Amino acid sequence: MLKKERQNYILHQINLHNRVLLADLSQHMNVSDDTVRRDLHELSKTGKIIKVHGGALSLSFHNGLAFYNDVYSHTQKKGIAQKAVSLIQNGMYIMTSGGTTILEMARSLPPELEATFISGSIPAIYEYMNHPSIQVIVIGDKLSKQAKVTTGFEAISRIREFQADICFLGINAIDIANGISDNDWDVVQVKKAMIDSSKKLVCLTISEKINTRQPIQVCNIGKIDTLITELPKDDPLLAPYRAAGIQIL
Repeated sequence: MLKKERQNYILHQINLHNRVLLADLSQHMNVSDDTVRRDLHELSKTGKIIKVHGGALSLSFHNGLAFYNDVYSHTQKKGIAQKAVSLIQNGMYIMTSGGTTILEMARSLPPELEATFISGSIPAIYEYMNHPSIQVIVIGDKLSKQAKVTTGFEAISRIREFQADICFLGINAIDIANGISDNDWDVVQVKKAMIDSSKKLVCLTISEKINTRQPIQVCNIGKIDTLITELPKDDPLLAPYRAAGIQIL
């Protein structure tokens, strides 16, 4: 694989998953860690990614709270968010994870909505805070600067005090065999607690993440009640998930 091809692949993976690991990139591209390290260094120097220990981060999710232009697949995520909002009713208790699609959902909430949102996502909390009618419960503990969410034992313990009506989860990867998966162990533990503390699990994802897999499992496919993408609900790509008993929106 030529350098330009490698770097295009790296940029696509970062846009898709917000965070990539050096070891995963070297394995998928069948090149050495040193080669990937040099590619990450070059991409970082040209301002295309944020290089961190062991991998890299997307610019779109890590340059402050207010961003629109740099969000990957922004139009698709906005459509997903509008579908998600249709499931929320007054009086509900809602758990939300982090991620750019969850942030779009937070921005799409109708002003008349009266509900309670429970989250440790700093960007989402900022949007909830500016909503005129909803209540916000902030899950606090150690802050993951990479994911802009709170993680750790205290956050998980606090989450387990609730029984939310819906957990809206922004997901990193999903496939039938492995379910939902991610690449950040601390974030995965928080997501697991949110799933266990909610009556219903709703997953939000652009279709590019369907039939992909990350190293750490969040939950198996049987835990998902509803899957929301930008695709029509009868799209053939979604047929295996519909066959697994998941509601498709």
